[in-house]
Amino acid sequence: MVKKKKEFPEEGEFVIGTITKISSHGAYATLDEFEGKEGLIHISEIASTWVRNIRNYVREKQKVVAKVLRVEEAKNHVDLSLRRVTIVMRRNKIQEWKRSQKADNLLELVAKQLDKTKEEVYDAVGWPLEEKFGEIYAGFEEIHEKGEAVLEKMGIDDEWIKTVVELAKAHVTIRKVKLTKIVELKCYKPDGVEIIKNALKKGLKSTRRKDITLDVNLVGSPRYRFSIQANDYKNAEKILNKAVSTTITALEKGGGEGYFEEDT
Repeated sequence: MVKKKKEFPEEGEFVIGTITKISSHGAYATLDEFEGKEGLIHISEIASTWVRNIRNYVREKQKVVAKVLRVEEAKNHVDLSLRRVTIVMRRNKIQEWKRSQKADNLLELVAKQLDKTKEEVYDAVGWPLEEKFGEIYAGFEEIHEKGEAVLEKMGIDDEWIKTVVELAKAHVTIRKVKLTKIVELKCYKPDGVEIIKNALKKGLKSTRRKDITLDVNLVGSPRYRFSIQANDYKNAEKILNKAVSTTITALEKGGGEGYFEEDT
């Protein structure tokens, strides 16, 4: 089971749930990342349109991505929404969930090899990796590429290092993901072409990293294609959006304009 360090999710967070019960006023879902916690998806939060029959939208045992609207820890109550989750949000959360599952499996292997409990492995290795890299699996990817030095710099006890590194080398596969975004850039000033070029340069420079490949190509004036390759979807999307927003900001300062279609 994928674990979270905190006991309850936070308002605004996206969670993975499993539908357990459907009633006339809503659906109940266990929160797969928060042991023993359940949330309610009120009928008004099932879909953006009028819902006559909830079962036309969800079913028992179905996995869903939901947004946390409200948390009442004292009552052990969590309100959830399905209608406020966009396609992109759902895709991001599912990707994150899959990576969390891989990390959990790796930590379980560490526990078995060292005859430790899973809780001990999370405390000694898992949570420190999450704090350092934002997610545990990202830490394993770093260990796969750089080896023992990653854990040594973090101050992880020697008894863990060899096993963790061996398992990261054996089981972590770093696959590049590719994302693209079409952006329209316009500038009607006499030196508009140069202004656009300079804006593009600033966008590219804002995300310069060794593990990232970012390219910009002209599709057909005024449309440009930003393409990025990175180790994970979440990171790729974040960097791509930064490159695009930096370009547009620089262009607007130069007297031009730029925009892209919002993800939905």
